[in-house]
Order: sequence, then structure tokens, then C-alpha cells
Amino acid sequence: MTVTAPQADSEVQPYRWRWVALFVILTAEVMDLLDALVTSIAAPTIQKDLGGSSSLVQWLVAGYTLAMAVGLITGGRLGDLYGRRRMFVIGALGFTAASLLCGIAANPEMLIAGRVVQGLFGAVMLPQGLGLIKEMFPPQEMGKAFGMFGPVMTISSVGGPILAGWLIDADLFGTGWRMIFLINLPLGLAAALAGMRFLPEFRLSNATKLDLVGMLLVSAAAFLLIFPLIQGRELDWPVWTFVSMAASIVVFAVFGRYESRRAASGKDPLVTPSLFRKRAFTGGLVAGLAFFSGMIGLSLVFTLYTQVGLGYSPLKAGLTGLPQAIGGVIGFGLAMSGLQEKLGRGLLQIGTAVMAVGAGVLGLTIHLVGTDVSPWQLSPGLAFVGIGMGLTMAPFFDIVLSGVEPHESGSASGTLTATQQLGGALGSALLGTLFFNLLKSQWSFGSAMQVTIWVEIGLLVLTFLLAYLLPRKASVEQAGH
Repeated sequence: MTVTAPQADSEVQPYRWRWVALFVILTAEVMDLLDALVTSIAAPTIQKDLGGSSSLVQWLVAGYTLAMAVGLITGGRLGDLYGRRRMFVIGALGFTAASLLCGIAANPEMLIAGRVVQGLFGAVMLPQGLGLIKEMFPPQEMGKAFGMFGPVMTISSVGGPILAGWLIDADLFGTGWRMIFLINLPLGLAAALAGMRFLPEFRLSNATKLDLVGMLLVSAAAFLLIFPLIQGRELDWPVWTFVSMAASIVVFAVFGRYESRRAASGKDPLVTPSLFRKRAFTGGLVAGLAFFSGMIGLSLVFTLYTQVGLGYSPLKAGLTGLPQAIGGVIGFGLAMSGLQEKLGRGLLQIGTAVMAVGAGVLGLTIHLVGTDVSPWQLSPGLAFVGIGMGLTMAPFFDIVLSGVEPHESGSASGTLTATQQLGGALGSALLGTLFFNLLKSQWSFGSAMQVTIWVEIGLLVLTFLLAYLLPRKASVEQAGH
């Protein structure tokens, strides 16, 4: 079935295989979420096996999320131009091939390259599924379709780290950590084959050309910032690392100028410049960058602390994080029970406060108990961190997007999602570098972990304050996006 439409919001007719197609799309989401989560658990084992410096641990997360961030802005446009089913299948096959590359990696460089390729193809694959749902389902079923993402992503976030730990400890067929990537092969091939059979083809007849110059500029700017943050510590911070970080600001400014000129000349920009004149959206981007940097960075450092500092096995480390995952489910459930509509941005601020309290409890526990701390003793702090995380993330996108005009919503959504991924890369670089620097200066694992927690609390306070720039409530039109 091929559909060509002059505009994305044209009347939708129910597609016969829509529920089967939704299952295919959810499979792709699960692959992405698992790959974003499992490498933190596997990182110490991978480094022990392949060798490489401590920066390998950071690049395993940052390489994937950075590639995903820059690719997502363009990924949806590729579907508009060349067909969403076609790009979904290409993305799934590329993601699967990259997973194989990771699974057979013979050295750190090959593994990091595989992770970057995974992120790029993931950025091609994921936006197509969300776009297809809007085309396949009638309005009265749209809520039910998008509602399926919650349980699936929740199960993945809870089970992912545990699955990773079990696969590594089980050492199936002697593969060890490699199985966390090789497991994507049957999943990815099944998603690609089912996509060819059950997904409808859809493209826009008035889709504009890709902004390749804009994509290159934003990719260069992000790389100039992240690369020296991760590598600078090992090289004793030579002058070029600071020059590179300063240059990233210049390139970001050039990118903004280029996008403004492109929009003024009537061409479709990568990011709509008018968005940055809206206080709520700009404030939301900075708040999101602070929040997701702290959340992903703390997760990476905590995994290193439990496995390298406390000597936990990968499976025990995965199980130790279970209270946070369950707390996230509880927080999200509370938000969805009516608190989101009632409290608006207040819920986001309550969430960051609860998360900060949980982080404080976690740091205090580590300080008081020391190196003999058990998973049970860590669980109260982690549970509060998870609850706060769920309360914060539930209203975040709706609140930030509520001040955006309808014609800006596509660009705004893509930019916000890309910022979430960029935050993950930045957090892995910043908090990971801080943690390794402290260890290099002869700090104990416990003390380095406590300092990292205080930085995370600072980022949560910043998120809390920036939330005052956001609207009090999401508009009715934006609810549910």
C-alpha cells in the first residue's frame, strides 16, 4: 500500500494491518532502548576484555547518543522524501548490521565505530514508526496506539539492565558481553522483514530537500564539544581541547545564522529559527540538556561504581538498579493518574525535587556505610531517584511544546528529542570525566561517587529553576503529544 499526501495532517483511513504494524514499530523501539541501557552495565567487562582506556566506557554511551542526536533531526525528513516504510527497513537493516559489527569487534575503535553506526541508523529507523502511526490509525484509536509505548518502554527499561547482566554472566556460547549486541540480529531481521510485509508506504508530495549543510554544521559543533571533554583528561588537557570547545560555540553560532538565512530565503531549515525566539522553548531546551545530562551521566558513573568500586558482577549491578527502574514506573503512573493535568510544570519541579532528595539519600548512604554497602542499603535512595525521574519526564515534552505554533511542531519535536540524546552524550562526557579525574587524583570510589552525586543535584536544581520559564500548563492541543 502506497500513500502520497500533500500534507501530513490529511484525513486518516484505518489501515488493515495497523495493529501488526504497531508491533513491528514497537520492536524497533525496544531495540533502541535496550542498546541505550545495556552498554553501561557491560562497559567494565568490555574494557577488561578489549582493553582500551577508561574513555572507552564513556564513548560506548556518548558515541551512540551523539550520533542519534544529530541524525534524528534529519531522520524524519528522509521518510517524507523517500518513503517511511523504505527508510524504516533501511534503518532496521543498518542497525542490525551495526549490532553485528559491535558483536564481533576486535578492538575498542571497531566497537565505538559500530556504536556510532548503530546510532545513525537508529535515527533513520525510529522517526518513521512515529510518523506511520499517525497515518495508519484513525483519531479515535490514536491514543490507544501511542498508549502502547508506555508499558513496552517500561518493561524494557526495567528488564534491560538485568537482561544485560544475565547475558554477560551466562556467557552463552562463549560470547560473554558480545551477546548484548548479537541478540539484536534476530530482532532486527524480524523487524525489517515484517516491516516490508506489514508497514504501509507513505511519503509527502511536497517534502522539501534535506538541509545537509545544516546537519554537517550541527554535527561538527557537537563533536567539537564532546570529543575534548572525553579525551582531554587522558591527554592532560592540552591547549587544543579548550580551543576545540570554544570553536564548538562558534560553529553553533554559525549554524544558527545559516538556518536563519535559509528560512529567510524560503527554504526549509533543519531547525525552525523562530523557535529560539520563544522563551518557553529555549528554556525547555536548556532544562532538558541539564536534566538528561545529569540523569544519563549519573547512571553511567553509578554502574562503574558498583562493578569496579564495589566488585559487583554485571547481573548484581543490573539488579541493584532495579529499585530506580521500578520507581520510574511508579512516578510515571502517578503523573498519568491526573497529576500531570492538575499540576503542569509544578509536577516537573516536584519531580526534580524528589530526585534530588533521592540522590542526597544515595550519597549519604555511600558516605555512612562505605565500601561494604549492599544493594538493599542503596535501594531507598535509588527508588526516590526513579520516582522523581518518572514525575519529571511525564510532563516534560508536553509542557515545553505547549507554546509552539502548529507549523513549528515537527521541527520542535525533533529538536527536543535530539537535545535529549545530546544531553546523554554530554552527561557521559562531563560526569564520566569528573569521576575518572577524581580517581586519577587518588580519591576513593565512594568519595568520587559522592562528588558526582552533588554535581547531579546541582543540575537538578538548575532544571528546577529553568522550569519557571515554562508555561504553567500544557495547552489542550498539545496534550498527549
